[in-house]
Amino acid sequence: MTIEANKEFGALITRLIHKENLTRKEARQAFITVLNNETNDMQQGAFLSALTAKGETAMEVAGSWEAIYDMDTTKVNIDGVNLAENSGTGMDTFKTYNISTAASIIAAAGNIPMARHGARAITSLCGTVDMAEALGVDVECTAEIVVKSIETTGLGLFNGMSPHIHPRALGRILSQIFFGSTLNIAASLANPALPSIGVRGVYAKEMILPVAEVMKEIGYKSAIVLHGCIENSSKGMDEASICGITHCARIINEKTISQFTIDPKKLGLATKDRKALAPEPEISLESKRFAALMNNKESGPRKDAAILNAGLIFLAANKVATLEEGIERAALLLEKGQAFETLEKWVASQNTNPEKGLKTLHSLV
Repeated sequence: MTIEANKEFGALITRLIHKENLTRKEARQAFITVLNNETNDMQQGAFLSALTAKGETAMEVAGSWEAIYDMDTTKVNIDGVNLAENSGTGMDTFKTYNISTAASIIAAAGNIPMARHGARAITSLCGTVDMAEALGVDVECTAEIVVKSIETTGLGLFNGMSPHIHPRALGRILSQIFFGSTLNIAASLANPALPSIGVRGVYAKEMILPVAEVMKEIGYKSAIVLHGCIENSSKGMDEASICGITHCARIINEKTISQFTIDPKKLGLATKDRKALAPEPEISLESKRFAALMNNKESGPRKDAAILNAGLIFLAANKVATLEEGIERAALLLEKGQAFETLEKWVASQNTNPEKGLKTLHSLV
């Protein structure tokens, strides 16, 4: 990049520092510059920091998503099904066990095709990819194997940090930063399968509506964006909470976004023991607890959090009329063993070595 071009990019950073918003086109071009490594590392980091500190607008996130999807995402095609995704942005201030993965397995057991897109941990102990790997899933496989898994078992995970999924730049950037940025939102939305249904947790309450607007802008037909609170605390989670109120925005159709809250006390799921949702200090221990949960060997707050979040997927997919009905369905799938059966099928299907994967999973239980 020439000195003149670097100066132009620096001027863009200055605008962000002064709290000036970018257009979708400007954000797209800026992210193209970053993805192509056309400015130095210091300016790339400064750009991501300044944009995050300012607070991203819906158009800025949409522009960055567009750059990542167009330039650095392997495209796949899964015909004939309405795909769903459940994920969080990370960067939340209260770290939980991998609730979104548990909810996705339960939803897949309930015949909702789940095309997930996640990453390794950046700000937490155990990211979506880390947990899947610990359970025996081949997270470094090709996109074609993930597609086959979705088609045969109703569940697959695209590794957002794998060169098979994002071959040009995303892994390079994510592996070098250890703070949350716009990439937590935009990159997580760059799902190769482009699902039209979603439940997405965000790291702050003020991000709910902007992310819902982005999801509507890029083609989601039905989705719930949420942030969970911890009662008597300033901390929150990118999952639906059983420790306090969860604030939600729901995409009803192409024009309508409605807002609502979830009170776990009214659902009979509330707990004051927030520590019960925290992950174990080592992934080897956490994966055993997770497998036990999927095998219906653990009750209490962990199970309640899983069925609440799975219930929201059923609601977003319009498989149930109420959240209560979704929670009831999720609990039944766990208790009948169908969630663990789906986990076994997923491990066997998304794998270049199914026997090894299943051996890993079965060693946990």
